[in-house]
Amino acid sequence: MGSKAQSGRKAVAGRPVDEVKRQIIVEAACKQFFNHGFAATSIEAIAADAGVSKVTIYNRFGGKEGLFTAAVENECDNMQHNLSIDMDDELSLREQLVTFGDNMIRFLERPEITRMEVHLPVEVEENPALGKLFLDAGPRRMLRFLSRLLSESAKRGEITVSDPDQAAELLAGMFKGMADLDRRFGQLDPATAQQQTDKRIKSAVDLFLRSHQSQN
Repeated sequence: MGSKAQSGRKAVAGRPVDEVKRQIIVEAACKQFFNHGFAATSIEAIAADAGVSKVTIYNRFGGKEGLFTAAVENECDNMQHNLSIDMDDELSLREQLVTFGDNMIRFLERPEITRMEVHLPVEVEENPALGKLFLDAGPRRMLRFLSRLLSESAKRGEITVSDPDQAAELLAGMFKGMADLDRRFGQLDPATAQQQTDKRIKSAVDLFLRSHQSQN
């Protein structure tokens, strides 16, 4: 257990000790929550994986719910760091949307997220607040990112969008398509999945842009 914590510190050398320790805890929480679910995960197990005390976790995150939120937000941060499209003026809007769609699907298809989706619905029956924690920290956060991208594009006159939030939701739905259900029920063909994903995302973006062409 201790060796994991040490390797984590080396991997992020140069950062403040408190920030390093927080990240080690969050990564341990991600592993536990996504592999075993919220109910089956204990603060003790996370503390052991991270090489810290339970008191440290409670002091930093306030409890299991706060740590769960931090774990989901960490996964979303990983996705947004991979995107880096909101700062890249060299990409066209179409390229930005295709990049977002591709990274969104990659995020949702990660084994950790798939396992979490198996555990979470059962746990939400016992603790509905857990569903809100997950949605606010994950999917809704991604939609806000996409909505902001569309809103900024509309302000530049590239597209016409009266309701960026709704437009983001509809576009994200097209990105997922029926493949989302195929994935959940084990019907996704690995040999053709990426090719079909690329085709679906590009088609969704092209349809969206045609529907929201600027009238200027």
